[in-house]
Amino acid sequence: MSKIAIVAGEASGDLLGAHLISALKKQRKDLTFFGIAGPKMISEGATTLFSMEKLSVRGYFEVIKHLRGLLKLRKSLLQQILAEKPDVFIGIDAPDFNFWLERKLKKQGIPTIHYVSPSIWAWRGGRIRKIKRAVTHMLALFPFEPALYESVKMPVTYVGHPLADELPLRPNKTAARNLLKLRQNELVIAMLPGSRQSEVLQHAELFVKTAELMNQHHVSAKFIVPLITRETRDIFERALAKSTDNTLEMKLLFSHAHDAMEAADFVIVASGTATLEAALLKQPMIITYRMSTLSWWLLKSMHYLPYVGLPNVLAGKFIVPELLQKSATPEKLNETMAAMLKDTVALKAIKQEFTDIHRSLKQNSAKKAADVILSYL
Repeated sequence: MSKIAIVAGEASGDLLGAHLISALKKQRKDLTFFGIAGPKMISEGATTLFSMEKLSVRGYFEVIKHLRGLLKLRKSLLQQILAEKPDVFIGIDAPDFNFWLERKLKKQGIPTIHYVSPSIWAWRGGRIRKIKRAVTHMLALFPFEPALYESVKMPVTYVGHPLADELPLRPNKTAARNLLKLRQNELVIAMLPGSRQSEVLQHAELFVKTAELMNQHHVSAKFIVPLITRETRDIFERALAKSTDNTLEMKLLFSHAHDAMEAADFVIVASGTATLEAALLKQPMIITYRMSTLSWWLLKSMHYLPYVGLPNVLAGKFIVPELLQKSATPEKLNETMAAMLKDTVALKAIKQEFTDIHRSLKQNSAKKAADVILSYL
């Protein structure tokens, strides 16, 4: 019986972890998994010692507010992992949390695999040498990342992205609309405000007001908003309750983010992994994001690239617009969306760019990642 300690910090990490656990179990029936897991990982057999929601904090000053609790949790988790003596540790994303754990565990002779390179190509590139001290082997999701680690002689494997394996090259909008009970001929806008409570607090009112403006020109438009927890749904419901537009058709969904995006004609999405999923579903989108002013100022001062959205990063250019922080207003979101929906030539070009990205990321990633991990057992 081999033990694998595994820690994921948010919904996207939970998805990666679930795919990885499934791939590992196909090759080895004697593996057990424990650490911090979300519902998808738990359904694959992982045991979670703490709620994953406790790690889902974004923004410097938001993290500082929860710092004492996070540090206490991390120390307790380290002690429990060391007591269990796992054969390998897998940290899925959550770099600030996981690298500390990985450094401590690596010193104790436990191989540490980090799944998802942090964005050293976008900001804080100097972290790479600290990463090398903490991580035995890096699993990279994007094709331009391995060269960065090879430059410091650190073991790295490009595995591609599981979403590219999971999602079809040609989405089925008709089936998605049937599933969500949407008419085939209506204009459908999917709005994804983020998976964390802090993100939904920043974006809920913005999205509702944007929908109100769009509804003035497209009275028949239907807005669908997938939310992954009861807490995030409650936050969005409070913002929606303030709307005075009685004609606004806004449908809140429990989960179903994939179905909502596949069914849509257009997506407004908070920056994060959901932007990649929208791209793989070949959806035109606006990427938006708001955070506290101080967090934004610090992030902006350290950012190397002119774009933050994964589709634009992967393309190396602006394929879709990014309306961030002060530019994230209902008026600008509405105007940009209306203009994009009219430009059918540009919409076709966007879909072709996204198809090219999809092909480059389709690598049977869970199998590749599992092979690397099994080599350390």
